[in-house]
Amino acid sequence: MPVPKGSTIDPARTRAAILEAATPVLYERGLDGIGVAELCERVGVSKETLYRHFGTKNGLVEAMLEARSRQRNAWLREAARAAGDSPAARLSAVFDALQDWYTEPEFRGCSMVNAATQHHEPAVRSITARHLDGYLALLKEIALDAGAEDPDLLAEQLLILLEGATVVAAHHDPRRAGRHARAAALTLLEASNRGS
Repeated sequence: MPVPKGSTIDPARTRAAILEAATPVLYERGLDGIGVAELCERVGVSKETLYRHFGTKNGLVEAMLEARSRQRNAWLREAARAAGDSPAARLSAVFDALQDWYTEPEFRGCSMVNAATQHHEPAVRSITARHLDGYLALLKEIALDAGAEDPDLLAEQLLILLEGATVVAAHHDPRRAGRHARAAALTLLEASNRGS
């Protein structure tokens, strides 16, 4: 990122700009689908600048995954919150938001799961686990509010539907995966508190 003449260098701003520019490239091409030289060219920085701010390409990947995880978890939480107090409405909103994402032209699946399958490295797998824990926490809140007999079990089942729908959308049918998963999720939600 060239610094305009007369302006000061701001390392945090430079790091954030690199991260913002690199994220769509890494998501589109995959972590191993682009080398450092081409990545730097696409992002508009030198290798030295990339390494100064992230240490290695893996450092950039980890920073990108952490940022994307925070953004995706906040996005789904906001979708659920905006749907109101009804647990069924909040759960529907989560899957509706996902369905909208699945049909976006740049959709390539869950970047966390993609990264974990490409890199069986402890750091990447740890980021992915924390990411899924964020989804699980949201789903458990919905399960608790619905009065589920076993909110932990229901949250895990809903997480499997959520991630399963994302994989199906990425590799088979993006037009219906979210809608089908939403219907199954609502059926699980209703069945989870029949004994109450």
